[in-house]
Parts: sequence; structure tokens; C-alpha cells
Amino acid sequence: MGELLRKDLTDSIIKTYYDVYNELGYGFLEKVYQNAMYLELKRIGFAVEAQKQIKVHFRGIVVGEYYADLIVDQTVILELKASEVLVYENELQLLNYLRATDIEIGLLLNFGKRPEFKRMIFTNDRKQLRNPSNP
Repeated sequence: MGELLRKDLTDSIIKTYYDVYNELGYGFLEKVYQNAMYLELKRIGFAVEAQKQIKVHFRGIVVGEYYADLIVDQTVILELKASEVLVYENELQLLNYLRATDIEIGLLLNFGKRPEFKRMIFTNDRKQLRNPSNP
């Protein structure tokens, strides 16, 4: 894919993630890290939404809903974890959030014993069976 999609934005978010991790360390609940990320991203000038509802449609009918931890500048979904390590199911969760929205970029950020993150891209041209009325 060559150049990463919205690299400057995701680099800033990842830097903020490491700032928060280095200050708070390991061992808090996800909500603590979510609050800290929210406050720090807002402080440096990003538009941030917490616990944004994502509706899942099937044949035009809402069949479920998720809540994204954070959405930054209506462009990047952040899924935060505070677990020993990231597992494949964490990636699938973020991928489904991307699939259910028009957002193409996701960051999976783990505040575990060792910080780790994954950047995921799911471009809108690859999404199938989307309901055009779903934001």
C-alpha cells in the first residue's frame, strides 16, 4: 500500500498512547486508560468521541450495536485493551468496528505489561453489504 493512510494522524495518536502508558504504567482498568487518552488527545487538539455507538445492519435492519472506545477526528477508531497480550480476537473486534462504519483506520492499543499496538486498515472500497444509511 506504500504510504500509510493518515500516517501523521496515527503517528500522533501512537505517540500519545506511549505518553499515557509511560506516565500511568501497567495495571489499571481499560476505563482509566480510555479517560487518560481522551483527555490527552483533546488537550492536544483532536476531536475525540468516547463510547461512540456503532450499529450493525443486516439487510437494512439493525441487528446489533458496538461501542468504540474512542474515535479520533471521525477518522480513526481506537480500541483499548489492558491485557497480558493482544490476541487474534482483539483484532477481529476492531476489524468488525471498521467493517460496520465508513471509518477505514483502526488502532488497537494494549496497556499490558509491555505496550503494544496494531494498526489496521479496511478501506471502504473493500467493504461489502454495507447499508448506505449507516454512518
